[in-house]
Amino acid sequence: MGNGGVEEMGDATKKESIRVLAMQFAYDPQAPLFADFNLSVFPGSRCLLIGANGSGKTTLLKILAGKHMVGGQEVVRVLGRSVFHDTQLVCSGDLAYLGGSWSKTVGSAGEIPLQGDFSAEHMIFGVEGADPVRRDKLIDLLDINLQWRMHKVSDGQRRRVQICMGLLHPFKVLLLDEVTVDLDVVTRLDFLDFLKEECDERGATIVYATHIFDGLETWATHLVYIQDGELKRTREITQVDELKHSGNLHSTVESWLRLETKLEKKKKTIPPTQSQKTSPYGFSPFSSSRHMAYYR
Repeated sequence: MGNGGVEEMGDATKKESIRVLAMQFAYDPQAPLFADFNLSVFPGSRCLLIGANGSGKTTLLKILAGKHMVGGQEVVRVLGRSVFHDTQLVCSGDLAYLGGSWSKTVGSAGEIPLQGDFSAEHMIFGVEGADPVRRDKLIDLLDINLQWRMHKVSDGQRRRVQICMGLLHPFKVLLLDEVTVDLDVVTRLDFLDFLKEECDERGATIVYATHIFDGLETWATHLVYIQDGELKRTREITQVDELKHSGNLHSTVESWLRLETKLEKKKKTIPPTQSQKTSPYGFSPFSSSRHMAYYR
């Protein structure tokens, strides 16, 4: 599948939770990472975002979270709103993003790292407007000890607190970037079951970038595979031909990545032409770039 048209996942009669239309994005002075990128994700989807390191997964999630700006308010829309320009989208909790950084949003300072001597209780109960029932459920689900001190706990324990804080408000769209890598097997499976309930019962939408595929064959509803910023595959997971034969997501993705590596090595043996060395969009100061990568 190419990038020329909008790639759709789910019931076409529903309004998209996420819509990306002809998106271009570059970290100047590099060539565009995304060029004419299109994607639609519909309510209730649990979408796996797959690709090699450097393929653009994290950048795409940050764009969807409104952390990078792209040209045009209609290019990237979440829940029908411009994700970068509509600050209320994030503040309302409708759109949630959990990535690799351990930080907290502070009104006067933005995102600040959490490295001080805070208790888990102080952090979790410091989130305003949380439903006590949902809070207690997450604390139990993630097996959090409220007396943990954040500067003394393990990476896995710290991650549990981060996840709990990020999900205290019911989300409509959740973006996950490798957040389960520090969790033990039991906690990870319980967490995935919770997310499945959120989609099945509330129609929430999840886009989850991960390299850990154990148990995801039956958890995910859709799969998106990107390579060097290009959309290569978008399918309902039940329609992935390779999975129909093997039933193993890990081996299926491994075969795609090995083929990708093989093709990349083959390309390196061919001298690039002049047209391949330069960006088709040039380096306009008005193009989407790191210069326009603002953080809220």
